[in-house]
Amino acid sequence: AVVSTQSTGPNRATIPNDDLVHIQWTGSNSHNNNPNGGDGQTGDAGEGTGGTDRSNFLEMQGEIENYPTPYENTTFWSKVESVTEPDATAKDIAIGFWSSGYYCGEEKHDDVCATGREFDGDNSLNELLNNAPASYFGHVLKFKESVTVAYMCSRNNN
Repeated sequence: AVVSTQSTGPNRATIPNDDLVHIQWTGSNSHNNNPNGGDGQTGDAGEGTGGTDRSNFLEMQGEIENYPTPYENTTFWSKVESVTEPDATAKDIAIGFWSSGYYCGEEKHDDVCATGREFDGDNSLNELLNNAPASYFGHVLKFKESVTVAYMCSRNNN
């Protein structure tokens, strides 16, 4: 993958077809937010339970937007497939990234993730991701065709 830096916009990755990209993140349940925290990040700076750090990955319609696209209108997920979880559907992958791994996918698939928690009718994910895992292994994605995606995290997005 080639990443180019442009002075007028964000970094952009150009990923050739059949290349693999691992999207994952690490958060925290115990970030030291007290004065002189020792890590250069004193104080809470956002939403959610104090001392926590959460992320997720949601598609937007474009770079100037500030809200996620409903799944039915997305274009990214149909252009990738999971190498780590080959039985995961496009919607399963999207749900996993949206929920930071709290949900495995739309329906229960024992071979899609370890928690086995499916989204179908379950509304227990906290809107600030407080009960989502701090870290998410994500997926190694294979790109079936060229794609440009604008994406966001829904936490601290107010």
